[in-house]
Amino acid sequence: MSDAQTISATAADPTVAAGSAQFLSPVVLGLQALGVNGKQAHWHVRGANFIGVHEFLDTLVDHVQEWADLAAERIVALGLPIDARLAAVAGKVPTTGAPAGFAQSDAVIRGIVSDIDAVLADLQAAIDGLDEVDLTSQDVAIEIKAGLEKDRWFLVAHIAE
Repeated sequence: MSDAQTISATAADPTVAAGSAQFLSPVVLGLQALGVNGKQAHWHVRGANFIGVHEFLDTLVDHVQEWADLAAERIVALGLPIDARLAAVAGKVPTTGAPAGFAQSDAVIRGIVSDIDAVLADLQAAIDGLDEVDLTSQDVAIEIKAGLEKDRWFLVAHIAE
């Protein structure tokens, strides 16, 4: 077998690749949007919980960038491109998320949690849809969901009564 035959013989099934991209692409875009909104919130948070929220928002941004990379690389590893340019991400940014300017930490947290919830909905759709398409891609979505739920919990703990 030639090298070209070996490479094509081990390439991902086009149906699996397309199905995985269909479910993981919204996750990538949502995570990229969450990263932008998280940084916006990081710069503008105010109030009694300032330092804890300010620092954790940086942690959240780092996490969502890693998870976006993980999901995008899965799509690319299956042989398809992902369009996560600014225009594509902008179409995914929720309007209810991070405030545009300075805001008290409880308002910032509520906005970011709203953004997280939107990504979690896309992740659940991916988990459900990938069950019949590609279990490896489903594992990626499950891993991201578990981490994002943990980060959501850390933020909500700041405003829980």
